Amino acid sequence: MDSIYHEKQEGFLCAQHCLNNLLQGSLFTAVDLAQFGHQLDEQELATMVEGAGTADDLRRLHEKPSSNMDDTGYFSIQVINRALQVWNLELVPTTSPSMKHVLDNPVQQSAFICNHEQHWFTIRKLGRQWFNLDSLLKKPKLVSDTYLSLFLTQLQMEGYSIFVVRGELPSSEADQLLQVITLDATGHEATANRGNSVTSSTSSSSSTEHQSSVDESFDLELATAISASLAESQTSVEETRQRRVEYFARHHKPESS
Repeated sequence: MDSIYHEKQEGFLCAQHCLNNLLQGSLFTAVDLAQFGHQLDEQELATMVEGAGTADDLRRLHEKPSSNMDDTGYFSIQVINRALQVWNLELVPTTSPSMKHVLDNPVQQSAFICNHEQHWFTIRKLGRQWFNLDSLLKKPKLVSDTYLSLFLTQLQMEGYSIFVVRGELPSSEADQLLQVITLDATGHEATANRGNSVTSSTSSSSSTEHQSSVDESFDLELATAISASLAESQTSVEETRQRRVEYFARHHKPESS
């Protein structure tokens, strides 16, 4: 599972870990998310100030703690949504009327974000398999197609809110690689997507030679796929950094001295 990007828990930065595990790269920092939080606070304050009646009301509004973040590193669903907008992604709760069908057949989706109290984590499809990318885990955990629906139902029963990630997720090394190979529960390669290139033979010697040739061909194809995915993954990271710079340039106005 080395190709799967997986941030482990640091402090209370699970929202940051959740986003980066979803996007498969170290793309957002706590500083980035704090900037989104400040923007949202300013927008909410501006709306509330319009309805404020007295000077005391205004003072209380300005003294009101942020609802989008706190000093522990917690960030709200609004902050996560704002960060995902950089990638033209959005979160839709599975309790929404338009999403009622999703949990009946969740394998048709690309990813889910789950929240309970102040903990956020991602469940995402990479290649042809699903993985629990919870930052509290030591490593990504394989979730079978059969178990996915039961797992999401179990989370709901435990009080989790579940959100569907809508939009096209950025390409990643793991996503490209896991289109070619399949991992077992231990994280080792289980099967290879070799199509119909391997054929049986009644002659053991010719079968061995044929298999060797196929293996060499497949290894070359796999190496080429990995090399291409690494290059594409690097491009994806650079593209994200550029999107972040452009986003903050459009939305962040420096304070006047």
